[in-house]
Amino acid sequence: MSTVISSIESATDANEKAVQSSMLNPRFYTTDFDAMDRINVSSVRQEWDQMMKEYEGDNNHDHFQRDAQFADEVALHMPQLSPEMRQEFLDFLISSLTSEFSGCILYNEIRKHVNNPDIKQLMTYMARDESRHAGFINQSLRDFGLGIDLGDLKRTKAYTFFKPKYIFYATYLSEKIGYARYITIFRHLEKNPDKRFHPIFRWFERWCNDEFRHGESFALIMRANPHLLRGGNLLWIKFFLLAVYATMYVRDHTRPMLHEAMGLNTDEYDYTVFRITTEISKQVFPLSLDTDNPQFRAGLARLFEISKANDAAKLKGGIAGRLTQAVCAVQAFWTFARLYMMDTLEHELPASTRVVPSW
Repeated sequence: MSTVISSIESATDANEKAVQSSMLNPRFYTTDFDAMDRINVSSVRQEWDQMMKEYEGDNNHDHFQRDAQFADEVALHMPQLSPEMRQEFLDFLISSLTSEFSGCILYNEIRKHVNNPDIKQLMTYMARDESRHAGFINQSLRDFGLGIDLGDLKRTKAYTFFKPKYIFYATYLSEKIGYARYITIFRHLEKNPDKRFHPIFRWFERWCNDEFRHGESFALIMRANPHLLRGGNLLWIKFFLLAVYATMYVRDHTRPMLHEAMGLNTDEYDYTVFRITTEISKQVFPLSLDTDNPQFRAGLARLFEISKANDAAKLKGGIAGRLTQAVCAVQAFWTFARLYMMDTLEHELPASTRVVPSW
């Protein structure tokens, strides 16, 4: 794994950063469209139709518009950022944009390749939302002269094939943890407005409710197909839970100044996000990770240390650097494996799938 953040000084640098594929960078996905076309949600029809009405209502249709204060806040706060902090914030924006645009592309491709009216309608709404999110972030990058060419990004970034069930697990978690991240930041800055160093954070509350609803959609799909939530698939659920949490932990710890600037402790922030995501995911997953277990926390900290050592070896180069990277890869594998072997927390699924975004 690599956590090296190269300097972002130009639009070319920003676009190269967005195109990069690694363990920590958001990826683009494709899937089995015929299998997606066969999805049946009839067993959750009432909840599904209610959710479709919420999408149709489009309560955020006018939300992603910059107000008159936006430019003034950028002009006031951005010059005060240190060069290092500026780099971390730009990395955050590019990573967030790439993640949002990844969802837009996946949902739009599914929409184009299926005939199933339920799935086609859902994917149309979700692609609409993610397109707005990506475009809104891109406006902030353009303030720095670093706008991403989204058309070129779609053409040049590598795509990873995931079976539909992997899409369900991974994307459900991505949407829900995205909600937990944004709402935690928003609530903190709501109490500490002096720490809000960029105006984009003022949009996070209603923005993250889009993410929450997207997660609800995948929760309904999985609850309508209960074979996805039992047997050998429990091993995949556990894998994706751990992979998503571990990736977030390592990536966030590469941006310590970003959280410090907001008045957040990175460890406390991450584990708050994990607890929120775990509580939400009980709507669909019959198991959870014990993120408060000291062994779990030590394992994530170990992964970050290995990641730092790998970065140092990559910068060093040469035969010694490559050998060290190989050692780091083995260490990371065994650390992840030990985390995976830890006991999980089990629980019964609730009668109703839908959850209110009340955090």
